[in-house]
Amino acid sequence: MNVKERLPLSNSKIAEKLNSIGDLLEESGDNPYRVKAYRNAATVVGRNSREVSEILEDKGLEGLMELDGIGISLSHVIQRIAEDGHVLLLDRLLKEVNPEVSLASVPGVGKKLAAEIHNKLGIENLHDLEIAANDGRLAAVPGMGEKRLRAVRECLAGRFHRFPVMKSPKVQSHIHSPGNNPEVNVAEILNIDNEYNLAVKKHSLPLITPKRFNPTRSAWLPVLHTVRNNRRYTAMYSNTARAHELGTQRDWVVIYLDGGNLQWTVVTARYGSLAGKRVVRGHERECLEFYQLPAVAAPSR
Repeated sequence: MNVKERLPLSNSKIAEKLNSIGDLLEESGDNPYRVKAYRNAATVVGRNSREVSEILEDKGLEGLMELDGIGISLSHVIQRIAEDGHVLLLDRLLKEVNPEVSLASVPGVGKKLAAEIHNKLGIENLHDLEIAANDGRLAAVPGMGEKRLRAVRECLAGRFHRFPVMKSPKVQSHIHSPGNNPEVNVAEILNIDNEYNLAVKKHSLPLITPKRFNPTRSAWLPVLHTVRNNRRYTAMYSNTARAHELGTQRDWVVIYLDGGNLQWTVVTARYGSLAGKRVVRGHERECLEFYQLPAVAAPSR
């Protein structure tokens, strides 16, 4: 067990481990229904308003089995994760999956490039590969051209993201009811931005080591994976040259729609009616409507 983890674990931490098991099972060629069961369990636990630890204390395993799709086997796994911080299955899978073999399973990567990625970036699994593909580190690996990078992103999006994504990139200021093709809206993006910043303050997010603009090679960049209305998002600080030039690398938050090739940058506005508020760049008008402010405002940057 990682003694740094505070027990009992939160629902979000338990969901992360369940997703990790699902990902490793898929990488090892396990039954797809078993893979889906772990991923569904991660979603159910992550969205549940009541902590798993409270459910176990109140009703035990039977309480967990009342959750949608959670049977006796999964309830035992969730209990062990919640109480011990780990589960033997995850430990075994981590030992069995060869990082380079796992990376080479992505079309277009191959054994040679997989070894290069593993050696240069220290990437051990496809989940971390996906993060590197979106935060700029993978693009810096020799042999990883723009076309190949795009192919890797699309492959991993199709492999890991289990939820339908929107078809329209239009951002709306109002909230739609969930449906077959709900539109992303400013309220949703700002809500994710708020979740990210609160989690950063609580030091509850995993940290990655950016390849760019990180001469000390320190793990400083917090990454959030979250779900809204059956859409999966990834949020992280903007680790770009412009952000570092302006000293805003811990203010600008980039939010990616996983599998949708869409992203938004949320910043703290400095001027006009929106000054001091979090704003989705390029959608200031919708933000004015969201905050119910006058229609005239200066750009956020």
